[in-house]
Amino acid sequence: MRADPVANTVPLTVTRAIQTLGSGLYPDALFGWWTADGEVAGTCVWTGPYPVLLSAMPGPAASGLAEVLAGRESAIPGVNGTPEAAEDFADAWTRRTGSPARVARHERLHRLADLDMPDPPPDGAARVADGGDRELVRDWYAAFRRDTGGHGDPNPAVVDGRLAEGGIVLWEAGGRPVALAGRTPAIAGTARVAPVYTPAEHRRRGYGAAVTAAVTRAAQDAGAEDVVLFTDLANPTSNSVYHRLGYRPVEDRLVLAFTSTARP
Repeated sequence: MRADPVANTVPLTVTRAIQTLGSGLYPDALFGWWTADGEVAGTCVWTGPYPVLLSAMPGPAASGLAEVLAGRESAIPGVNGTPEAAEDFADAWTRRTGSPARVARHERLHRLADLDMPDPPPDGAARVADGGDRELVRDWYAAFRRDTGGHGDPNPAVVDGRLAEGGIVLWEAGGRPVALAGRTPAIAGTARVAPVYTPAEHRRRGYGAAVTAAVTRAAQDAGAEDVVLFTDLANPTSNSVYHRLGYRPVEDRLVLAFTSTARP
């Protein structure tokens, strides 16, 4: 995965979190890989309530993985991968289990080219969140998850770990926080911005763009060679904001949800 840390940013982040915070973080985590001609040609990560996360991989690897997981009677809620890999997995899963798939989300991975700070910036300023912001940060992580249709609740240990590392930036205006952006530590030179959240009452004022730019600069200052983020292609507003900041497309991802848990 380190050979392509941009495309594999999420599994690398999950792996590091387990190494840093302990195996109890995701007690049922499952890791797998596909080899061809003695080389690893695909990987997967599954952490409980989340969809199975696939790297780019050959079709037989994705369908073979679905067969293996179905044979283990795993309650897979969905799959997240390149469109080809996700569809191959879902086709095999549906054939084996009878659980049909529906499109949950189309995502696009972006990588920063050159950071273009908002000019003029909105009122207020950025600051790094600390332990005193824990309740607010946890609440906003949960609200972000609800707004984006995410799977499961935010893991409190992950949120607290991000706080402890100084990886969450707040934008404050009028003496109170109005937007949040997080970042992962750089792994193999790549850091990821996630999440970005502005409460509904503070939107359309430039706070989301400003806090994203601030957390991006913080990642660069911390040594990241590449900074990446994911966007929901159904949200043209956020996609245009990130483009103006200097983020450019890398690859598309498809998230499919299985509509039942029928077993073979």
